Order: sequence, then C-alpha cells, then structure tokens
Amino acid sequence: MGLSKMIWANPSEFLRIEQPLNPVMFFAPSVLQASARRFIDGFPGLVTYAVKSNPEEMVIQNLVAAGIQGFDVASPAEIEMVRRLAPTAALHYHNPVRGRHEIAYAVEMGVKSYSVDSRSELQKLIEIVPAEGAEISVRFKLPVAGAAYNFGAKFGATVELATELLATVAEAGFIPSLTFHPGTQCTDPMAWDAYLRAAAEICTNAGVKARRLNVGGGFPSHRLSTEIPQLDAIFELIGRVAHDAFDGEPPALVCEPGRALVAESFTLAARIKGLRDGEHVFLNDGTYGNLDELPITGIIDRIAVVSPEGVQRDGEAQPRVIFGPTCDSVDRLPGEVDLPSDLEEGDFLVFSGMGAYSTATNTRFNGFGDMKIATVMRLGL
Repeated sequence: MGLSKMIWANPSEFLRIEQPLNPVMFFAPSVLQASARRFIDGFPGLVTYAVKSNPEEMVIQNLVAAGIQGFDVASPAEIEMVRRLAPTAALHYHNPVRGRHEIAYAVEMGVKSYSVDSRSELQKLIEIVPAEGAEISVRFKLPVAGAAYNFGAKFGATVELATELLATVAEAGFIPSLTFHPGTQCTDPMAWDAYLRAAAEICTNAGVKARRLNVGGGFPSHRLSTEIPQLDAIFELIGRVAHDAFDGEPPALVCEPGRALVAESFTLAARIKGLRDGEHVFLNDGTYGNLDELPITGIIDRIAVVSPEGVQRDGEAQPRVIFGPTCDSVDRLPGEVDLPSDLEEGDFLVFSGMGAYSTATNTRFNGFGDMKIATVMRLGL
C-alpha cells in the first residue's frame, strides 16, 4: 500500500491523470476533521476514537489536530502507535480479553482504563494492574435490535453478572465504570435508551456509583443514499436519557466511535476489469480487499461511475452483479447494484463513505491487494 505525496483537487483529477490499475483510496483530511468536530461539539462527554476502524497514521494525526484527546485501543500495536503519535492522549484498552503479557505491556505504557466482561478476566486485571488511578469499565450487553450486527454475540456480561463485577471492581480499589456497545451501524437511537437505563439499574443493584459510562461505538455512517444518519438526535437522546435514568446525576459520559468518525473522509475507486455479457461487473477490488465488510453490513449504494477521462456516467440505471478480482465465488458484493447502463470496461466505480474497515481489512489473497492512498482537497467528483 502506497501513499501519494501530492495533494490532488479531487478524485476525478487523479483518475484522469494517473489512470491507476490498482484500487485507490482518496482521503480528505478536511472531511475527517469536520466529522471529529461534529462529535466533539455534539456529544455530551468525552469523544474517543476506535483505532481498529482505520489505523492509518494520517487518520490519528488529523483527529488529534481536530481535538480528539482519547483513543480506544485493542492491542499492544495500537497502544504503541497512538503513544508515538499522540503521547498525551488517553488510552482506553477496551478489548475485554487480553493475554497477561498484553496487560503488562499496557501498564508499562501508562494505560489507565480497561474493560472487562467476566470474572476470570477481572481477576487478571486485579493481579496485574496497580489499582491506584486505574479505571475498570464493566462491559454489559442487552438483547436489543437496531444494528447491522450484534457485538453481544462475542462480548458483554449479562446485567446480573455486570452487577457482580461492578461491585468487585469497587471493592478492589479501582475506579468503577460501565461500558456497552449497542452494535455496529446502529440506526435506532432507542438502543441507547435501553442501555442507559440498564446501566442505572446495574449501579443501583451493585450499590456502586459508576464514575464514567462509556456508551460505546455503533454510531452509524452514511451508507445508503436514502438514509442519512441522525447523529444529532442520538447525541441529544444520550444526554437526556442519562440525566433521567440517573436522577439528574449521571456518570461522566464517554463514546468511542470509529465508523461514524472516519467513514466519510475516504472514497474508494475500483476499476472495471471486465463486463461479462452485460450482466456481471468484475472489479480490481472486492470482499478480500477494501470491500471486505459489505457482505456483513450490507451494500453502500453511494456509487458513481467515472470514465477514464474523468467524466461521470449518467445512463439509465441497470441492476448488475459485482464480483471482485479473486478466483473465489464468495468474492461478490451483496445483491444486485444499480449502475449506469453506459458503463464500460476501464471505468472506475467510486464508492463514497469507505473510510471504516476497508484499508484495515484489505488482504493479499490470491495475489491482489495492492492499493494507493491519495490525499485530496475534496471528495466530490
């Protein structure tokens, strides 16, 4: 993966001049910083960034420049990178299962915030992490809908177990806190309502006043052209319900968005390698590359088709099946995608909103995976 040193006006200019044979990610720092400021100004608490969604160093640097002061890290490698790029930032090690050597490394690097969802993992933390000034957030889950997929299938204690764990955290001398994740691409604000009220119940039953409440990620990005995420409504609900559920004295609120912060700042251009009998479109990128997430979370239909001359195709929409470049039949985008009927081999499919879980999950399967990141002033064609 290469990074272009030149700053281009927009994706069309790059495509017309460079005629790339491999996929290109276009990055607009101004868009990323605007997204960060929207969270900082709108969310009623501390905004941290989930590094896993896009760990490119330029992303971390631009978020720091925009005012992000905390990062949700899930591995020693992420801890090392953020410490190097943002030495004073708060690090929240909220991967609930860690090896003992990973915990020891985090302590060495000055990490003060951890999450936990089981007795066994809490015991590890009690044994290894010095309690003074250290926070342990108990992660819990609820059977709520409204997300593209459910994080509770892997992480999160039941409300009953979370009550027990929170009491143990307090007894062990750590700063007691709670955390949850409503699920990825969560478009229903009421999911946060249910979790916030459950958090208050856990605190009451444990007899513990949580210092902080991390409402997780899950904030949606703009994937479908007809569905614009209502982030401001979610922010307002979180602040209002937290105040109500905790009788006017809620814990300090924290969020850890990844997708909603970074998605809109990247646009992907994939080239058409072949058109098979007017029905199938074969791209030089697919589900083993930057489009890895689409079969799980659903299609992004914000797609334009641009000719090699940089002209946007505008023919009547026609449903097509889109395949990636590998010799694997699962390398296919979900469903059929409406594309202009006048598209041709050599054209570029330009996907908006592709900054999350794309470069981070790009693989070298079948010899593909080469790509470039180009910086642009704006993402509009």
